[in-house]
Amino acid sequence: MTKNSKTLRLQELDKLYVWHPFTQMKDWVEDHPLIIESGDGVFLQDTDGKKYLDGVSSLWVTVHGHRKKALDRSLTRQLKKIAHSTLLGLANVPSIELAKELIQIAPKGLTKVFYSDNGSTAVEVALKMAYQYWQHIEPGSQRTKFISFREDYHGDTLGSVSVGGMDLFHRIFKPLLFDVIHFPSPYFFRNKDATNPLIQKMEEVMVQNKNRIIGVVMEPLIQAAAGMLLHPNGFLKAVRKLCDRHNILLIVDEVATGFGRTGKMFACEHEKVTPDLMAVAKGMTGGYLPLAATLVKEKIYNAFLGEYSQFKTFFHGHTYTGNPLACAVALESLRLFKKEKLLKKVQKNIVFLKKELVRFNRLSHVKEIRQCGMMVGIELEKFLLREKMGIKVCQQARKYGAILRPLGNVIVLMPPLAIQQKELQMLLEMTCQAIVDVIERD
Repeated sequence: MTKNSKTLRLQELDKLYVWHPFTQMKDWVEDHPLIIESGDGVFLQDTDGKKYLDGVSSLWVTVHGHRKKALDRSLTRQLKKIAHSTLLGLANVPSIELAKELIQIAPKGLTKVFYSDNGSTAVEVALKMAYQYWQHIEPGSQRTKFISFREDYHGDTLGSVSVGGMDLFHRIFKPLLFDVIHFPSPYFFRNKDATNPLIQKMEEVMVQNKNRIIGVVMEPLIQAAAGMLLHPNGFLKAVRKLCDRHNILLIVDEVATGFGRTGKMFACEHEKVTPDLMAVAKGMTGGYLPLAATLVKEKIYNAFLGEYSQFKTFFHGHTYTGNPLACAVALESLRLFKKEKLLKKVQKNIVFLKKELVRFNRLSHVKEIRQCGMMVGIELEKFLLREKMGIKVCQQARKYGAILRPLGNVIVLMPPLAIQQKELQMLLEMTCQAIVDVIERD
């Protein structure tokens, strides 16, 4: 399809003025950027009028699809009242109502909601809360250490990068990061039970660092940005027991896994675990507006109560904290989960996916297929980074009409939860054909 003058003009302007995230701009300016203009359901449309199946939910956020009428209406209703009002010294209606709903669906025992803007800040809030919590209940506390895991991704703010386990980030920003006790990825112990050597080693370190560890920070069930690396069954529950036994907080990052991605509203539910602090974002508004939250147990909240002069206040806040527009659409998104029985439909898609993904095992250059609910990673053989094989596969899939984004040599599939099986079938066929075209026929 010949590119129209509008597309060419926008491409030129983009290259002149926009710096894209996680993008090598030298490559970008030499390419022909795809510019999305509209969306409908599970499809996106570019400025030339071509449609694409949104295979990554616009970076894991779209739940009910694009231009969902109920979500559109919730935004316009709220817009007729007010677009924004601060939570610093004031309250607003949607943020109150949403907090109530979040606590009702969250793992039992979480009782308070602190709003922020994105997944990184939700985790950052949890880290600062956890540190300050111990300072309040143990005056002069020596607790300054967090435990986390290699390959974890918790966001891009410096605290989140510190507890994350991405080697690349640590090499680049090392002088700015605080020290964290990092354990190997649980993925490498996936063939062990919950009493595996990793749990044993963690307990040894907890004993050696008695009263010096603030908490364990982890993604539940799956390390998403690492390439969909699965945890051993029961690992999350085993970590919860360790934390209880050694009086350490458990901080769970449900930014990617929350709001139905694993088949339950939150991944913690699979192992009946309640963390002390839980970060959520991404699918919270159904993919409409930036919104995040850190949910905590009552004991965390209570530790910050005191006289004004005691300075026990949690000193953290964002201008758009609890934004009424974002909270209104998040409320409507939660209503749609119930009204449309979305989690039941997701269960059927999970089973369908598991059956249909078998086809990728027949491809000689596919190393492993990993699935946790509607989160899928198709790992290719270990091609050199400079070969950009994952990128090439995704570019080829785009020619067929599918938007994908690789994580190195891992092709990620994470479509909107409301996707129909015929559309899911299309996505799998386009992805499979793209792998065949780029790798299998070489």
